[in-house]
Amino acid sequence: MMVTLGHTQFEEAELLVEELVDQEEHELVVFNDDINTFDHVTKVLIKVCKHSQEQAEQCTLIIHYKGKCAVKKGTARDLKPMCQSILDAGIQAAVV
Repeated sequence: MMVTLGHTQFEEAELLVEELVDQEEHELVVFNDDINTFDHVTKVLIKVCKHSQEQAEQCTLIIHYKGKCAVKKGTARDLKPMCQSILDAGIQAAVV
């Protein structure tokens, strides 16, 4: 059985799918480099991700020793501006 959707129904279905995809859990990942200091990365995580001092320091250590760390979870819509702020601070990051 084939169901046909009208043009408006199809657009509404597309929007619902986009909303569901955006609600899926994404991660904001920060990557290690040889440029930024522990202090700089820690301060950026506190400012951008609203981490506590201890949480930011722990993430910074994980980034240093493991090469990357998921510093925040949420929707792509919420994480993308945070990612851009981290990139603007000279730190490599991505939403995955």
